[in-house]
Parts: sequence; C-alpha cells; structure tokens
Amino acid sequence: MTAATQTHTAHLDYLLRIADTSLILGQRLSEWCGHGPVIEEDIALTNIALDLIGQARLLLTHAGALEGRGRDEDQLAFLRREPEFRNLTIVELPNGDFGRTILRNFLVSAWQRELWQALAKSSDGELAAIAAKSLKETRYHLQHAADWVVRLGDGTEESHKRMQAALDLLWPYTAEFFSPSPTDDVAVATSVGPAWSALQESWVAAVTPVLEVATLKAPARTPFLTRGKFGVHSEHLGHLLTEMQYLQRTYPGGTW
Repeated sequence: MTAATQTHTAHLDYLLRIADTSLILGQRLSEWCGHGPVIEEDIALTNIALDLIGQARLLLTHAGALEGRGRDEDQLAFLRREPEFRNLTIVELPNGDFGRTILRNFLVSAWQRELWQALAKSSDGELAAIAAKSLKETRYHLQHAADWVVRLGDGTEESHKRMQAALDLLWPYTAEFFSPSPTDDVAVATSVGPAWSALQESWVAAVTPVLEVATLKAPARTPFLTRGKFGVHSEHLGHLLTEMQYLQRTYPGGTW
C-alpha cells in the first residue's frame, strides 16, 4: 500500500468513526420517541436524535465522496455490515432507564464538544464546516444532559442510586474515547483532526465538576477497553442494525 493510499484510508476511517458514533447514538435515542418520562423530554431526546442523525448524514455524504466508490449516505448507513461500522461501543449499548440514557448523552456530548472544537480547524474544509455546525448543536446536547445529571444525581435517594449505577456501568466504556490508533497518527500528520487521546484532559475538566455537583463518583480506571472504533463490537450492535437496516435490505434500492 502506498503512502498516499494509507493516508486516504486513514482519512476515511477517521470520518466514519465520527459519523457512525453520531448515527448509532441517534438511532438509540430515537427509541425514546413516545416513551419519554414527560412530554418535554420525549421531544428533547427525539430532537437530539435528529441532530445526531443530521450530523451523520453530512459526514457519511462526505465520506462517500472521499471513498470514491459511488456509495451515498444511505448506502453507507444501511448496507454496511456490523464489522464495517466504526462507532464507539458506548453508543450501541441498550438505553436502560432515563437516567442511564441521560448520563451516556452527557459523557458522549462532552467528548463530542471537544472533538468538534478541534475539527473546526481541520485541513479538510468540508469536515471543518460540518464541525462548526455540529458544535452549536452539541453545546445544547451537553447542557441538557448536564442539567439532568445534576438533577437526578443530587435528587432523591432512588435517583442518586440509579445514576451512580449508570456511571459505574458506563464509565469504563469512556476509555475507548481516548485510546491511541494509527488512524489518529495520520489525522494529526495531515492536520485533518486531533488525536483523540489529546482530548482527554479537556474532557475530564468538563465532566468532573458536573459529577461532583451531582454527588456522583467516577469509578477507578481498569484495563477494560472496548474496540468499537476498530470494528469490534458488542453483541448489541447486530440487533440494532437488524432493525435500522430492515427496510433497505428487504426492499433494496427502494425510494419514497
């Protein structure tokens, strides 16, 4: 493989990691439509899902053009198989209760905000434009989630218990946000984007004060490390894709 081919492949992989993370989290949040605890939160979670899917559409369209194989956003979303997806593992986990969903949104949105801010300076002009738009949306996602994390974490005995259990479950998955990869090395060398490991300090600085106010304690780090961004997923992604991709696979090429 030539150096140019390696650079092109890494650039595409970098885009898909971001796109797939937004897409799969958007799909998960869409499951709350009609099931929120109150109507305002039902609408809020659905709107956040739409924002995330909108981000994914822009990124997948850009990725398809970069790939040069004639695949558009729909083909990349609905015709790839499980090992081809590059999303972070945390976003494919089942929603659990409202508190767990909100806490995941908080942890992921805090990471996305740091990433979008860095990508706004990308040498990839299209990616920089997508990042600038997405950053505005993600700031709202983060504020919404952070408010609820505090409200539930420092709320009743029951809500605190559930939020701490959710943090104990989800926190180990955040290590994947910052694990090093060759793709990141190429992205840095070409100024496409930051190494995700470089975002850890600012992410911790954003997350820690909210958890403290919420009276929640992050568990100690362990060797546990998921590898969804390398295409190695949990058992949950296959079930999610079965539902998400059903219509396109049942009626290939179908249009409205």
